[in-house]
Amino acid sequence: MFETQYEALRRQGISRRSFLQFCSLTAASLGLGSAGAQEIAQAMKTKPRTPVVWLHGLECTCCTESFIRSYNPIAANMVMDLISLDYDDTIMAGNNVEISIDLNLQTIAENELADTIEKYKGNYIVAVEGNIPLGQDGVFCIPGGETFLNKIKHVCHDAKAVIGWGSCAAWGCVQAAKPNPTKSVPITEVITDKPVVLVPGCPPIPEV
Repeated sequence: MFETQYEALRRQGISRRSFLQFCSLTAASLGLGSAGAQEIAQAMKTKPRTPVVWLHGLECTCCTESFIRSYNPIAANMVMDLISLDYDDTIMAGNNVEISIDLNLQTIAENELADTIEKYKGNYIVAVEGNIPLGQDGVFCIPGGETFLNKIKHVCHDAKAVIGWGSCAAWGCVQAAKPNPTKSVPITEVITDKPVVLVPGCPPIPEV
């Protein structure tokens, strides 16, 4: 059984009273009232931490650089306690897998991605950093031997929601400027059937 949000908070020394206060404040800020606070508390007590897949398209990685410099919460707490970062091809290392001499780290990472998509179908979040080059069938960005165009379509197909992290993902940024030889577009021009939250900024504010 995966650790829940509540268990992670208690492990950090957060009291039950503080936990309930947090739920009440969260519900109030969302206009949900006392019933909403109870639902938030129940969800945090029973559901595992949200699985997150972080993809990287055409970008400079400054958004990740910003994220790992977050002051509150710090990146380690975010990744270890608040969410379950199951895949990030920039900062991850393969884990929970038996490594054989024929299995390289890229293969391990891609196996983790496939496992997350299969296990949490319809319940994982995709964070996208960078935009999507459409030119020449996407050959201007090929992470792990696959065009980013195909990869993002595949990974987002069964996602619950998508976050566009940074200006490249949100509106295209430098790569999409004229004459735009790579035909780069923001993620909203490719991912049209999922809820998408855009967090622009070059780089975005890490605490956001």
